Amino acid sequence: MNSTEDRAPEQSGLSSPRRPGPLPSPSLCSHIYCHGELLRQVQMAKLYQDDKQFVDMPLNSAPDQVLQAFRKLAGAHNHSVPRPQLQAFLQEHFRAAGQELQPWVPEDWKDSPRFLEKIADATLRSWAGQLHQLWKKLGKKVSPEVLSQPKRFSLIYSKHPFIVPGGRFREFYYWDSYWVMEGLLLSEMAGTVRGMLQNFLDLVQTYGHVPNGARVYYLQRSQPPLLTLMMARYVAHTNDTAFLRWAPPRAARRLPPRGLPRWDGRCAQAEGARLCPRDNIRTLALELDFWAEKRNVSVSLGGKSYVLNRYHVPYGGPRPESYSKDAELAGVVPEGAQEALWAELKAGAESGWDFSSRWLTGGPDPSSLSSIRTSKLVPVDLNAFLCQAEGLMSSFHTSLGNEAEATRYRNLRARRLAALEAVLWDEEKGAWFDYDLEHGKKNHEFYPSNLAPLWAGCFSDPALADQALKYLEDSQILTYQHGIPTSLRKTGQQWDFPNAWAPLQDLVIRGLARSPSPKTQEVAFQLAQNWIQTNFRVFSQKSAMYEKYDVSSGGQPGGGGEYEVQEGFGWTNGVVLMLLDHYGDRLSSAAQPASLEPHCLAAALLLSLLLR
Repeated sequence: MNSTEDRAPEQSGLSSPRRPGPLPSPSLCSHIYCHGELLRQVQMAKLYQDDKQFVDMPLNSAPDQVLQAFRKLAGAHNHSVPRPQLQAFLQEHFRAAGQELQPWVPEDWKDSPRFLEKIADATLRSWAGQLHQLWKKLGKKVSPEVLSQPKRFSLIYSKHPFIVPGGRFREFYYWDSYWVMEGLLLSEMAGTVRGMLQNFLDLVQTYGHVPNGARVYYLQRSQPPLLTLMMARYVAHTNDTAFLRWAPPRAARRLPPRGLPRWDGRCAQAEGARLCPRDNIRTLALELDFWAEKRNVSVSLGGKSYVLNRYHVPYGGPRPESYSKDAELAGVVPEGAQEALWAELKAGAESGWDFSSRWLTGGPDPSSLSSIRTSKLVPVDLNAFLCQAEGLMSSFHTSLGNEAEATRYRNLRARRLAALEAVLWDEEKGAWFDYDLEHGKKNHEFYPSNLAPLWAGCFSDPALADQALKYLEDSQILTYQHGIPTSLRKTGQQWDFPNAWAPLQDLVIRGLARSPSPKTQEVAFQLAQNWIQTNFRVFSQKSAMYEKYDVSSGGQPGGGGEYEVQEGFGWTNGVVLMLLDHYGDRLSSAAQPASLEPHCLAAALLLSLLLR
């Protein structure tokens, strides 16, 4: 095929995978939804405010027929179809986005889950009940037509219903779903969580990894790897250890679509990937293998070599769901640099932080998205998540009596922990920092991800949580009363100042809460109180939850980036429910947002001790 997405851009030799990995080639995605002239002309005509709308629209007929009709239309207009004719063509050959999904009320939803009783403040308890109601609004199931006619849809078929983030995000997403599942477990909806887990496991069995989201145009990239943690939370909540060794009956397994081999009872080979019917714990291992083999990088430091991981998508071409923006951005870089730019944008999307100054480390303008160099950084949070997953896999195997595998994963975790401390930890500053591979140094900018190892439990000294508190104080982060900002740089990107995101609040709050120090634990509580107040006040005004909030405007809905702020919102709901569950005996709807500067913190700590 001649698509630009078929060609991997030249790499810097930073990583050397051990064998060809399971990343799907562009041939698994059609010339309509992922690449090709129809996609280019429609997206560059900007028929829709959001590029994602077109690639989510189902076809009325087979792709070959649609492409044949488009070639005829393009030929009649010298291969440049005018806007009115494009609109008429789409109206004839496509259906409205969203029709491939059906509303779904989870069967295990119940009116009054027990965690509500733990919330002392009656107003917050009522609000938590309203958030619990939102799971019914965000529940979706896939139309059977997607299974019978998969090539007419960009949606990947999922057997089990699921919870979506909301707004423009009609499908489920990888790392979003972890915090959604935490909320669902508090809502006593373990059956829904089990089904969502099985959807993810099915994706790994089919493609060798979890895609960014359940769309074919996301197949080339993943997102932060939290599948093992999802499994751990489900098993801890339900004690369903049998699910670790459960495999669907052969007749119930999904058949790999779009050219991948069918199961034959043995491991199949597809572009170097070993895709096999397997029990769930082996599927978890397959996903971790993807990261180990396709996203690894070796760092030489102090005469030693350390293997860590990075976000890295070795395919160019504009992202289909943001095609026009990527194509226009490529116009500001030299022609030979366009493919590399598009690959770095995809790596940024794989990080979940799409986009942030965190990745803008190259080029003359550090505030421009054209400076993105995601794959040239070793991220703290990615390696913390993998360290956590390796520890969880060791625990799983111990519980199943497989001590050899338990030892193997325990050793993997120990090696990664040593690498985290040698390469990413900064003793003087008291935090971990992304490592810049091109410049051979840490990126000392503030990001909440700098404390991800605390959240993941991947640190060796309990005193590090108190050092992290000093780091937050020194960085002036505790002066923000409406949430922890995603960075201190204002670039206009949505993962930068002044936006604050729910999962990053959780990273810091639960990380600090691990400390045995009452002072550090009190900061964790006060940060939770501030975030609850921000979400509660906006909900009281707008009757909605949002994906991000602006900490500079009194905690209003956030902005910036490639699209308008979205309502819903899956992981925001989940984090709020987690905080209400953990601190429900202390949180107050009447509390005022508090600055946590050291002099204020001392008074808050004294008051809290007196009230206990």
